[in-house]
Amino acid sequence: MQKTILMEKYPVFSLEIKKSETSYKNVNEIIEYLKTLIDGHKVAVFISVFDQYTHTKSIGGEINEKLIDAQNLIFCFGKAIPNSKILAARPRSFGVCETKDTFLIDFLEPPREEMTHIMEKWAKSIVNI
Repeated sequence: MQKTILMEKYPVFSLEIKKSETSYKNVNEIIEYLKTLIDGHKVAVFISVFDQYTHTKSIGGEINEKLIDAQNLIFCFGKAIPNSKILAARPRSFGVCETKDTFLIDFLEPPREEMTHIMEKWAKSIVNI
């Protein structure tokens, strides 16, 4: 897992998984797997899946030529509302993309370190051990 700063301000965690390193065959299978982890968590709640690839293609937007699929799995860990500003950091999202040979899992760093570790663990669990 690698942490980078996107556009000089967004801390993003990224994991590139070779298709040979996982039993999942496509983005939909990975999304369904991650949904089971969310559903099994005591606080997390599944919200939606957004098909970013289809949307972008439908409006004639630019798509990296290497991408075959790109979807967001949207969910929330929120268990408290200490102030109004925390809502700006919610909900969470996994970006799940597919290329010819890899799956790419990306997420924006959550405000709480504990949640970062959970999201890292979930992303890494896509890889066969």
